[in-house]
Amino acid sequence: MSRGRPLTAYAGIAVVAAGAVIVLKLVAWWMTGSVGLLSDAVESTANLAGALMALAMLRLAARPPDDDHAFGHSKAEYFSSGFEGALILVAGAAVLWLAFGRLFEPQSLVSVGPGLFIAAMASILNLGVARLLLRAGQEAGSIALEAGGRHLMADVWTSVGVIAGVGLAAMTGWAPLDALVALAVGAHVLHTGAGLLRRSALGLLDTALEPEELERIDTVLQAHEARGIRFHALRTRRAGRRCFVSMHVLVPGDWSVQRAHDVAEVIEREIEALLPGGTVFTHLEPVDDPASFRDETIRPL
Repeated sequence: MSRGRPLTAYAGIAVVAAGAVIVLKLVAWWMTGSVGLLSDAVESTANLAGALMALAMLRLAARPPDDDHAFGHSKAEYFSSGFEGALILVAGAAVLWLAFGRLFEPQSLVSVGPGLFIAAMASILNLGVARLLLRAGQEAGSIALEAGGRHLMADVWTSVGVIAGVGLAAMTGWAPLDALVALAVGAHVLHTGAGLLRRSALGLLDTALEPEELERIDTVLQAHEARGIRFHALRTRRAGRRCFVSMHVLVPGDWSVQRAHDVAEVIEREIEALLPGGTVFTHLEPVDDPASFRDETIRPL
């Protein structure tokens, strides 16, 4: 939840906005004949498909853990961001193809003023939705919403470049400038898509938490180490909005099970309080037994 609103509501807003933006950009292209504006509209179709995928995956990710998915369904968000990244790559390739064709067969632009005004209205709408998704995604730790927001922000800057390029082409009368702007748009779109795919792949590969999150964990561990407790085999991973931490807690061998368990419970609660959506698993071992240090790494396959 973010500000009391389910995350799927934000994805629904993105779907409606993406449809409206596509219509506006297509109208702008139809009025001007600009391949730059057409390339901008093509990229926006990826926004719509990505928003629909995000809506479906956020619904899946919200399901509670079950017998077959004891750690929940939060990794479904990576499918959404990966799917959107793939769509962006396809859109970028399509933009480049259209731009190359127009570069060698430039066409004069018409009704540039009204067309650019409509394109600007579409960009303002995109900007508002992008800021909304980014804020909600960061507050809730949702990579699906954050990916959608970053894609829309890239779309906004792309549109600004297209509008400027088309305007200059109309002012100077140099028609190839329209195609050159579209080529720059295509290259930028490909870069954005590759970045999203990389981040999604890392999430599916159980990448460790970010350095600042690891620092929060370390502050808790250092406080308890000052009391004679030791730790090893610290492992972390992120799964969408959730994250998991496991570690071995080494306590004096003459402690009772109850005392050691109570300390482990305190450590788990303190770390979880610093990591929204976090779950901590601890394994108790006697600090004075050499065998406690033989399982610090994951065994290879």
